[in-house]
Amino acid sequence: MLLMLSEKGKYASATENRRFVWAEIVWPLILEINDVAFSLKQYQKKRDQVCEKNNVKIAVTSRGLVSLMQKGILLKEEDIYSIHFRLIPYMRLKANCDYATAIHEVKFK
Repeated sequence: MLLMLSEKGKYASATENRRFVWAEIVWPLILEINDVAFSLKQYQKKRDQVCEKNNVKIAVTSRGLVSLMQKGILLKEEDIYSIHFRLIPYMRLKANCDYATAIHEVKFK
């Protein structure tokens, strides 16, 4: 599923990591807890489950999480992460919000 950095370019790998973390960990977690924010512990628990299920290294997901913050999709304050306010309607509707939709909503404020 995820490729090593040597097989893809730096930017392609970063995008792939972001997409994976968003689609497999962050958005499902948001829908599970039905809240715009989650704690570091909640994220780690979900991450560990997904990494074990998909045989993915935790380091890959860490880079993906940081990258989501750099893109402005996630905001961090202390140990709490929250989604961008433009993504809240998707959460309320329990709609599928893939990475492309998330980045589009955040970019066009």
